[in-house]
Amino acid sequence: MERAFPNRAEAGRLLAEKLEKYADRNDVIVLGLPRGGVPVAYEVAKSLRAPLDVFIVRKLGVPGFEELAAGAIASGGVRVLNEDVLRALPNADEIIESVTAKETAELERREKSYRDDRPAPELRDRVVILVDDGLATGATMRAAVKALRQRGVAKIVVAVPVGPPDTCREFEDEADETICASAPEFFQAVGQYYEDFSQTSDEEVRDLLARAAGDRQ
Repeated sequence: MERAFPNRAEAGRLLAEKLEKYADRNDVIVLGLPRGGVPVAYEVAKSLRAPLDVFIVRKLGVPGFEELAAGAIASGGVRVLNEDVLRALPNADEIIESVTAKETAELERREKSYRDDRPAPELRDRVVILVDDGLATGATMRAAVKALRQRGVAKIVVAVPVGPPDTCREFEDEADETICASAPEFFQAVGQYYEDFSQTSDEEVRDLLARAAGDRQ
């Protein structure tokens, strides 16, 4: 199978070509989903000459069954709940409050660490290009889209280098515009489409955000 991208940076440059109509607009901001989405988003923001920031989503896993998501929280204090899962839980309210408190602390720690105490950007009435290194089930991206809707943004563009055709189609209903640069029919995992899919570190996220902020000054 042909690997579509040498690495995340190259994937970001290719993705940016499909977003050219958003270049040089003062109402556009590019948000990367950490960690792997940030190197992709950095190249997109650089090509479009747009500001870059992170949009952090933390899954609210059910204690003991962490893979089961009772919901998610996102940057800006937004919480999205999965009512089907909550209905099946005894003491759902207590559980969700305790998990929310834990994940909120982690989300705030990451925001502070990634931004180096730079203030979070104002998103209301802006065109947000939401970038990750790929879609699999789309759960994190879906939570991010729902959270952004609650922030009063003007338009949400979901942009990824690769994703399965059915997930990419689903996002056409959820976002205002969806760009999957590649949607291979026999999709298994995001990593199979990259030659280098090594984990992005917190340090790299910080470095790219600082570099993008410096480029904008």
